[in-house]
Amino acid sequence: MIKKKTLTPVLLGGIFFLMLGLSFAAVPLYDMFCRITGFGGTTQISKEAPNVVLDKIVSVRFDTNVNNLTWDFKAKSNVIDVKVGEVNRIEFEVKNYGDETTYGVASFNVSPSSFGKYYSKLGCFCFEKQELKAGEKATYVMTFYLDPDLVNDPTTKNLEDVTMSYTFFSTDYYKQS
Repeated sequence: MIKKKTLTPVLLGGIFFLMLGLSFAAVPLYDMFCRITGFGGTTQISKEAPNVVLDKIVSVRFDTNVNNLTWDFKAKSNVIDVKVGEVNRIEFEVKNYGDETTYGVASFNVSPSSFGKYYSKLGCFCFEKQELKAGEKATYVMTFYLDPDLVNDPTTKNLEDVTMSYTFFSTDYYKQS
């Protein structure tokens, strides 16, 4: 029979290692949860377009921001009307108006957040390190579609507009203290 004096440290050690394991698993599990559910406006990544295009039109607004970079960042069109299920392309113009080479990474979110699981990207510059030399201009493209399943969801079926907000962050941003 195991004595109480040895059972308590063994039990506490087991709990410690369980919590340690869960802390390492938390980030990938949370990411998987967000991708599956669209939680927090997380959009989807798709390899192919749907086979169905609906007559429903949704206005997609593009909001662009820059954080800690000497960049000008704009969508070529602030709003585009898209058919649900149709593949669309939007171009973004970026210019480094500073006097040195800088690096940025774009992140995004969608509003309303319930729409995230129906906003599917086929190609995007997001989360990839971008380099712009002093005075350099670039055009970045995002290809997307709105999943036809959105018309079956009571939280999204009546939405007529959605906003995609992009922010370019300096890759040095997280190195600052």
